[in-house]
Amino acid sequence: MWSELLNDKLYSDASALAKKVTQWQLYNEKVVFTNGCFDILHLGHIDYLSKAADLGDRLIIGVNTDESVGKLKGPSRPVIDQHTRAMKLAAMTFVDAVILFGEETPLALITAIKPDVLAKGGDYTIGTIVGAEHVIENGGSVQVIPFLEGNSTTAIINKIVG
Repeated sequence: MWSELLNDKLYSDASALAKKVTQWQLYNEKVVFTNGCFDILHLGHIDYLSKAADLGDRLIIGVNTDESVGKLKGPSRPVIDQHTRAMKLAAMTFVDAVILFGEETPLALITAIKPDVLAKGGDYTIGTIVGAEHVIENGGSVQVIPFLEGNSTTAIINKIVG
């Protein structure tokens, strides 16, 4: 039962996820989208994601593929493979869907699923969030969630290595 529920949260196709989003929205459920690498899941991620979930009724997380993480963070990353990262996120009770994306940005994914709310962490401003303009033009909102200080994947890696 639980493994089936977990696997039901994983999407490999943006069009299938877009259909699910449309269903949720037909029932007046507010859909929140966020994205990231989520390499080594830590308290800062949990705080950020739970606050993103509080912005609506359904939370979708776009997760960078291993290849795109390597391009963003360097050749030694990710530490954790994409399937494991996606499964960890899907296991959270407040997460409704997880989808991998390999593009440089999640713009195509955001355009396909049309979330009501786009959320990003405190290192962004609304003007620098990819997809913000599209979400706002379609009647949605964009929210920046402050970081929980003292929590970062890089700091964890440095502590392990160092």
